[in-house]
Amino acid sequence: QVQLVESGGGLVQPGGSLRLSCAASGFIFRNYAMTWYCQAPGKEREFVASISSTGDSANYAHSVKGRFTISRDNSWNTFYLQIDGLKPEDTAVDVCNVVYQGADYRGKRTLVTVSS
Repeated sequence: QVQLVESGGGLVQPGGSLRLSCAASGFIFRNYAMTWYCQAPGKEREFVASISSTGDSANYAHSVKGRFTISRDNSWNTFYLQIDGLKPEDTAVDVCNVVYQGADYRGKRTLVTVSS
């Protein structure tokens, strides 16, 4: 079955960096676009970034452009979210997502906390 497993979250000081990973299994990873979402405390889930199946194109939420970089390695069935210049308002649960055969699949989430 489809499984997505995030890793890389943690506590980081403002201005710091993190790289989130999402390892995928149960489907042909290289054929599917992948997406990161986040949900800050008390807020709705928001789109962060998506990447095409080949990695040739990406889309970002306006609020993260220039600080977040999405990438993927199809040989490892993994995609990533590099986050630089972290701000306290980036504190959120981040989750990776794939739409596979018309159904939404999400990982179990990873928490990013930005605090001094």
